[in-house]
Amino acid sequence: MDVAVVGAGPTGLVSAVGLARRGHRVALVDNDPGPASEERWERRGVMQFHHPHAFRPQAVAVLSGEVPDAVRAMVARGAEPIDRTGTVATTGGVVPAGAGLRSRRMVVERELRRVAEREPGVTTVLGRADAVLADRGRARGVRVGDRRLDADLVLLATGRAGHLADDLRAPGESADCGVAYVSRQYRLRPGAAFPPMGFPVLEFAGHDGYAAVVFPHDDGVFSALIARPVTDARLTALRHEAAWEAAARAVPLLATWTDPGRAVPVTPVLPGGRLHNTYRGQLDPDGRVPLPGLVFLGDAVCTTNPTAGRGIATSLMQVERLLALLDEHPADAADAVLALDAWCTERIRPWYEDHLAVDAAQLDRWAGVDVDPARPPTSDLVAAAAQVDPSLMPVVGPYLDMSALPATLTAVHPRVQEIYASGWRPGFVRGPTVDELAELVAASSGPAATAFA
Repeated sequence: MDVAVVGAGPTGLVSAVGLARRGHRVALVDNDPGPASEERWERRGVMQFHHPHAFRPQAVAVLSGEVPDAVRAMVARGAEPIDRTGTVATTGGVVPAGAGLRSRRMVVERELRRVAEREPGVTTVLGRADAVLADRGRARGVRVGDRRLDADLVLLATGRAGHLADDLRAPGESADCGVAYVSRQYRLRPGAAFPPMGFPVLEFAGHDGYAAVVFPHDDGVFSALIARPVTDARLTALRHEAAWEAAARAVPLLATWTDPGRAVPVTPVLPGGRLHNTYRGQLDPDGRVPLPGLVFLGDAVCTTNPTAGRGIATSLMQVERLLALLDEHPADAADAVLALDAWCTERIRPWYEDHLAVDAAQLDRWAGVDVDPARPPTSDLVAAAAQVDPSLMPVVGPYLDMSALPATLTAVHPRVQEIYASGWRPGFVRGPTVDELAELVAASSGPAATAFA
């Protein structure tokens, strides 16, 4: 079968190699020429490329199953396998089952791209796909500039910003996360180590009016991030280096990690784009496959607030399921698409819905709204309640590591509501309030930076 895969992010790359290794001929279309060097890749059009990423066990399981050679190369170049205990050993670069991977997205995508470029069944096409071609009610390929690429199957893995063929699907659902963020990457000094962590893939600190997050990556590199409500513009100037460095010194979590004696910055301060939780299925408004042979994948189906680090996992889980369905339905792409849509509704959509509730609740608490113990608690409140009652962890832990869906938390809702009815509330960690941080940012930015912001 001839396949056109549009988009060479992790979703498209794993799809392309997985299909080629099943005997299909794949044209992989992307308008990015690739990295300029081992440590330099602009990746234009992918805003989140240099922002923090976490590669959960679900994502690593798909990578290990479909592109184990790429995983070995990632580990060889410093990507760090990690499990719940905070450490993992590898043999020959093979990541054990159940482990995640701490790495920059650049390293992961670079090694996936190298594997795809070497794969005999994959042909890379540099350019932008302008249209999906159809004939007699079926997808028949894509147009790239003035070039026609014929295909029996078209996979659109065009990311958050892609809108190719969106007019064929029923309208999607979207909600602003209500959060904006700024991040910066650092590298440990020789002999320095990451500080102790409470959760293997990220460290989170909830403050009064904002949050700080650290994501360890590969080869001693990590990202530090500050997220804030979009309605509070006072922290906008964090995009400027002086303001960011002042904030990093004042916020305890970031001060520990970014201490100049421990680490040095390796990127400028990176402002993030407006964040949205989105979900959109495969079908048209009548519930039918709009164009047999056309499949939407990854962020084209679902995006979630990236501060939770679930995006790559939900995208690669879709890839894994699609590849299995194509094996089951080799002669009927429409059946495979219907089955994929139903599976995503059951397995992917719950994470979208969870983020809608959790993001809204977080914004309310930042605004000073108290928890209502009479209402079913959101997932973040359930997780926080485990501080008071560790017996909740057998239910909360699988949710946190995405091995159980959010609905499993309803089993402990009565106990969690008891905890909040007692008067207990999740506390903010030690550090400046948002008002204090805003004053510090304003003082550090200076007139020119403030005017520019």
